[in-house]
Amino acid sequence: MQTKILIIGACGQIGTELTAKLRETYGVENVVASDIRKLENDVVNNGIFEVVNALDYNQIEQLIEKYQITDVYLMAALLSATAEKNPAFAWDLNMNSLFHVLNLAKAGKIKKIFWPSSIAVFGPTTPRENTPQYTVMEPSTVYGISKQTGERWAEYYNKQYGVDIRSIRYPGLISWSTEAGGGTTDYAVDIYHKAITDGKFTSFLSENSALPMMYMDDAIKATISIMQADAEDIKIRSSYNLSGMSFTPKQLAEEITKHYPNFTINYEPDFRQKIADSWPASIDDSSAREDWGWKNDFNIENMTVDMFKNLKETIYK
Repeated sequence: MQTKILIIGACGQIGTELTAKLRETYGVENVVASDIRKLENDVVNNGIFEVVNALDYNQIEQLIEKYQITDVYLMAALLSATAEKNPAFAWDLNMNSLFHVLNLAKAGKIKKIFWPSSIAVFGPTTPRENTPQYTVMEPSTVYGISKQTGERWAEYYNKQYGVDIRSIRYPGLISWSTEAGGGTTDYAVDIYHKAITDGKFTSFLSENSALPMMYMDDAIKATISIMQADAEDIKIRSSYNLSGMSFTPKQLAEEITKHYPNFTINYEPDFRQKIADSWPASIDDSSAREDWGWKNDFNIENMTVDMFKNLKETIYK
């Protein structure tokens, strides 16, 4: 059967690049991008695009029937720092959009779901170094609470109703092509822009705040890989730990000075520091590596080279 894909939240930080890669992989005619509003960008202009509200079950169902969708990638969510400012809406969006696609799969309308979780499911009581796949999870943010709850429902729908849902816990994601989207790890995107434009950067996290990070190319690769894996290889139906690298703002700044020797950084921690302190410093993702062959391509060195190359070729020409 032909794979027909619907991406909900296609204009977000991950959705933008995921849409491009899925169109390249499966053909433009087999990928339907959707979001709450129609922006003037490549997602909208380079293929099929529909305006859809992730909270509207009927809208989603109509799109699935119209395009005979088999796979849904649910990327719509309110991220960590933004969600703290509007907890009730964050809970509503993050949970009910998931229930809509779970119930559509339960009803046999779609075959497969990708739903992203996050390192935000962990909390201050979680072991911070090399955080295991199975561990204490007491998230202290609305975003983390919604993602942890979503993991439990994902596993439940798989066990009870045979829903084929797949998930990975994204670490902080770094991309040159989309702007930061209100996350606690987003300093690691902004710092590259400021290195080029200002030669200096003010970090909202303290210098030694180590967090798990991943270059967007690796995140997209992992997302498509887990969806292409055989169902029997996906042994975890809550969400897989995923890791690429871990570093602190200080370490990232030191890497940047190899390219911009006069670059300087100072530190003014804000409310996001408390969020970062509740998250792991590094992640054990051996289950993903063993079950479906996950392998990252990027570390802090080659990511920094690629970030500056692409930013200079596209944005700061």
